[in-house]
Amino acid sequence: MIYSGKAITVQATDDGIAELCFDLQDDSVNKFNALTLRELKEATAAIAADTSLKGVIVTSGKPVFIVGADITEFGALFGASEGEIADQILSTNFDVFNPFEDLPIPTVAAINGIALGGGFEMGLVCDYRVMSETARVGLPEIKLGIIPGYGGTTRLPRLIGADNAIEWIASGKEQKADQAFKCGAVDAVVSPDLLREAAVSLLQQCIDGKFDYQARRREKQDPLKLNEIEATMVFETSKAFVAGQAGPHYPAPVTAIKVMQKAAHMSRDDALREEAKGIARMAGTLAAKNLIGLFLSDQLLARSGKHLAKKAGKVERAAVLGAGIMGGGIAYQSALKGTPIIMKDIAQAGIDLGLTEASKLLSKRVERGQMSAAEMAGVLNKIQPSLSYDSFENVDIVVEAVVENPKVKHAVLAETEAHIRDDAVLASNTSTISITHLAEPLKRPENFCGMHFFNPVHKMPLVEVIRGEKTGEEAVARTVAYALAMGKKPIIVNDCPGFLVNRVLLPYFGAFMGLVRRGVDFTQIDRAMERFGWPMGPAYLSDVVGIDTGVHAGAVMAEGFPDRMQYDFKTCHDVMFENERFGQKNGRGYYAYEADKKGRPKKVVDEEVAALLAPVIDGNETLSDEAIVDSMMIPMCLEAVRCLEDGLADSATDIDLALIFGVGFPPVRGGALHYIDDVGIDRFVAMADELAAAVGPLKAMYLPTEKLREMAASGDTFFETAASGRK
Repeated sequence: MIYSGKAITVQATDDGIAELCFDLQDDSVNKFNALTLRELKEATAAIAADTSLKGVIVTSGKPVFIVGADITEFGALFGASEGEIADQILSTNFDVFNPFEDLPIPTVAAINGIALGGGFEMGLVCDYRVMSETARVGLPEIKLGIIPGYGGTTRLPRLIGADNAIEWIASGKEQKADQAFKCGAVDAVVSPDLLREAAVSLLQQCIDGKFDYQARRREKQDPLKLNEIEATMVFETSKAFVAGQAGPHYPAPVTAIKVMQKAAHMSRDDALREEAKGIARMAGTLAAKNLIGLFLSDQLLARSGKHLAKKAGKVERAAVLGAGIMGGGIAYQSALKGTPIIMKDIAQAGIDLGLTEASKLLSKRVERGQMSAAEMAGVLNKIQPSLSYDSFENVDIVVEAVVENPKVKHAVLAETEAHIRDDAVLASNTSTISITHLAEPLKRPENFCGMHFFNPVHKMPLVEVIRGEKTGEEAVARTVAYALAMGKKPIIVNDCPGFLVNRVLLPYFGAFMGLVRRGVDFTQIDRAMERFGWPMGPAYLSDVVGIDTGVHAGAVMAEGFPDRMQYDFKTCHDVMFENERFGQKNGRGYYAYEADKKGRPKKVVDEEVAALLAPVIDGNETLSDEAIVDSMMIPMCLEAVRCLEDGLADSATDIDLALIFGVGFPPVRGGALHYIDDVGIDRFVAMADELAAAVGPLKAMYLPTEKLREMAASGDTFFETAASGRK
């Protein structure tokens, strides 16, 4: 044994080859924490001191290679000054990674599973890379609001060319083995069982002089082979395109390109200095703070969900009631992720619709090369269509997804309960109806809860698991387990009108309707909110969700919270609904919809809408985009505060995650409660009070709670670290 640590071991073979193996103790994955970095430095020194060694292969003792830097430690570093961050990053590169790259013997990485961020950068440090055909590599740092920091912007463009490196780094996408090989990021792709053997073979050829590893190494250490004109064309064109794609709130992709451009004609070490400066600049941005916080919160949610799911055991078989678009989507997602499911309806037409929906989604995966036709058939075989309750005695959980009508749901749920095991869980996919109310006809209400999927099921990650007054913890645990098995992010909430997401979202739409009433053009509102970071503005979002759905949800919320969600004026939503302009579902809403070249609905301005809305407009106000954003965000954020104070969710983190994963709240903003912290609670309260005095009938939506006023007065925040003032 040449070196033995808690994260890394180095052993020599009889033929002079050393195997450096990453295998972090007491962890399921390898990652670059302080311990691993220290041991890599020590292991490298031990290899350099052993003159009998002829080469090194780098392997992993786990199912994955290295997942990247330990974000918990990395994030803590970002609290330092920009200069301190740059010095720390540079020290790691010069003291840990460069010495390994500069070993006097050839090195080969054997990449299995995933190698992301620092994990892939470790592979880039090696002279050659062999990759399992099932592995994935990539530099996803921009998704955290930062740029690669362990040599990614330096070594990757020198290996695969500036244009390819820009695409990899600016997108942050994971790359499959075939693409990595095509670009030259890896030197060979083999089946998983041949990975180590292939790495050793390649290394031996380097030792035997068949490959010039030193020449290969110099490619990464020398300046890019681009003249000034070529460099300008590549980098300037890319900056313009990426800036347009990323938007103003995500500076990291453009910063990465600028770093690569400035370092293009530098040596390795000078290029690394530019990289360190770049990541240090990004570390202080609001984007990095919130995106790293989101990542850590998501990890915490996953761990807590898995812990709870262990108490329930695995869901072996499921069923869904109602085989429409939603039921078909649930069946598809369940089968795709491996849980067989019965799809029941009362009519063959419903069954056909559900199967068509599942088949359509699977066919798209085949078209994109994500699965074979045989794999598609295997997934479809996991969906059992049924017009009866046959085989329901064998299911662990049943999801009811019939029409959003309490009487219909009552009848279906009571009927279903009689056909399932006493220990089976019954869940309702309702978006508005009280779970406590739906449980009234059930004999075993402790086995009943809400399981609210968001549409479309296959795209939206959130599932609200709703606890009614009589819901037992076993039912909650099993529903969470099933949601996780489906690849979803379950968040547990307590019962109330609209539950969590819709309750917070409806004041957002209320603010929109108030602005339209005051004479603000809805297209300007859409543009302002999209510039703020929303994937679509409120009018467009209403069209996508369905105006009829929005009106129904609004009626439920008005009944539940009449003081602030019941309006004494006719709204623009009412006008759309009365004129049967339901949105994308029938091609007419706030916008008209035409099919694009790929057959997808494309919004266009409809001149008729202005005339339709004219009777409900009571004003002619002109507002700045900032004023629109304030008017839209404050009611939503205040409702999130009320949900926290009411104990609707377990934590502020859960509320923020639910909004990001459920309605597309801008991730760069961190969520509604993070947003209040970033604005400053005292400033937010002052803004809310100012608007409350100006919005007339919507005043109640803009009034801060007494507890929020107390937090403002005492300087408290919802989260431990908060930025001071808006950025």
